[in-house]
Amino acid sequence: MKLIILSLCLAMFSNLFITAQDSIIPPDYTRYILTPKAPKTPRINGPKVYGARPGADFLYRIPATGQRPISFSATGLPKGLHLNSATGIITGKTNKRGSYKVRLQARNELGSTERTLRIEIGDNIALTPPLGWNSWNCWGIQVNQEKILHSAQTFIATGLADYGWSYINIDDGWQSIRGGKYNAIQPNRKFPNMKALVDSIHALGLKAGIYSGPWQSTYASHIGSSCDNLNGTYWWIEQGLVDEDYRLDRTKVGKEDIRSFGKYSFAKQDARQWAEWGFDYLKYDWNLNDRWWLEDMRKAIDETGRDIVYSISNSSRVALGPILAKQAECWRTTGDIRDTWESMSTIGFQGQDQWAPYRSPGHWPDADMLVLGKVGWGRHYHWTQLTPDEQYTHITLWAILASPMLLGCDMDMLDDFTLSLLCNNEVLDVNQDPLGYQGTCYSRHEDIAIYVKPLEDGSLAVALFNLDKLPHTIGFIPHKLGLTGFQTIRDLWRQQDIATIGERERWECEVAPHGTAFYKLYPGITNKKLEGNFRKEKEKKNT
Repeated sequence: MKLIILSLCLAMFSNLFITAQDSIIPPDYTRYILTPKAPKTPRINGPKVYGARPGADFLYRIPATGQRPISFSATGLPKGLHLNSATGIITGKTNKRGSYKVRLQARNELGSTERTLRIEIGDNIALTPPLGWNSWNCWGIQVNQEKILHSAQTFIATGLADYGWSYINIDDGWQSIRGGKYNAIQPNRKFPNMKALVDSIHALGLKAGIYSGPWQSTYASHIGSSCDNLNGTYWWIEQGLVDEDYRLDRTKVGKEDIRSFGKYSFAKQDARQWAEWGFDYLKYDWNLNDRWWLEDMRKAIDETGRDIVYSISNSSRVALGPILAKQAECWRTTGDIRDTWESMSTIGFQGQDQWAPYRSPGHWPDADMLVLGKVGWGRHYHWTQLTPDEQYTHITLWAILASPMLLGCDMDMLDDFTLSLLCNNEVLDVNQDPLGYQGTCYSRHEDIAIYVKPLEDGSLAVALFNLDKLPHTIGFIPHKLGLTGFQTIRDLWRQQDIATIGERERWECEVAPHGTAFYKLYPGITNKKLEGNFRKEKEKKNT
């Protein structure tokens, strides 16, 4: 009788859970949309530089918007690489190191366009911050193979892939026990065919990521990449203290009892398995990050010969900066973000400037995932609590910081407003700029902050942030930013030039509460020769 009652209760809870999810309706934020729709003529978007190592599998999908079908061509590809003209996907392997300027072309019935992509075959990958999606902020441990593949397909259907969004990452919750030819972590019943899943993601021109950590267990209480037993067995599994997905039953054993470094590292075994499955990204998660375990997995990844972005998580400390900048492609600078102004603004404005010396192409301090759309961490699903203006601040700040940007929302519920935030090619260009500089705080006064970031073409990205609950007028003078001559101000969100001002003129605008204005000043730094008496000219203008 008790089992019947329990079954009925579980069924009722399940129905309530499904109903609660189905009842989530995206708010209508269409009036806040600033990003213009992409033209129907072809336009190539995404990074202007891409890195791969000699002899490694190469995969790059040319991000392009415009009316389909679009045909693609490429001139100057390194030997061994091949382009599918119908899909725009470049694959193959090349062994010769070097820098290759590849001329890409996209054509449809309305026109054609060209753009140069610099391919660097050398020691560094992730030459621009990774753009993608991670399962945790929405699904938590409820993640499964179907949700991952569907999220990848949605990248194509929504057009996100046409702007350079490319990584589809599985977070915690996929693991069972050790086994297979490497005695590596094997997937649980939620992932019946990991190799087929990764192959399907690659067929779309996208990349796949996976999750682990150097403790004996992960944060969600699945096994990790170390163990106290040389044969790779874990006492809590042998004693049956896990559920059907091999997750620790926390009513029987405390999670902290298994969050420890094991005597033996299985990094080598696990990395071999991930490489054989074809993964392109690893989120390796523990706290406090330390040098030994960081370098242990770095070495294991390198020995596979596969290009795998190595992303350290979480809450890295700046003292480890020189080591992280050498060993990892990405590292989390914070704890877990939440969809509140307090969480997002604290992470973005108070914790990032210290990392500027360690950021460079191939090495990216990570301010954590984007909290847009439907989130819930597998428990209480809801629409993001960030207001529209706060969401503009979120994306603008992550863009100018050159932080990796990983979505964490339900990909089935991407509304037009959220897509407009994610599909602005000019905003993304600031994030993906080949110089790889981190925008830093130029000026801060009470509840106002101005961030600047030099760009490869000599222009300057400038973001004005209002951290207050009331509107504020914020401005700048180009000369004080180091610019001479007349500068055109381009509104990046609206994608339009709005003014041309002299170097000593002040530009101001009103910024909404918790909002932002995002500009590019061009031509920025030029090679033009200064002539005449600069100081006398300054005095004349002042009078």
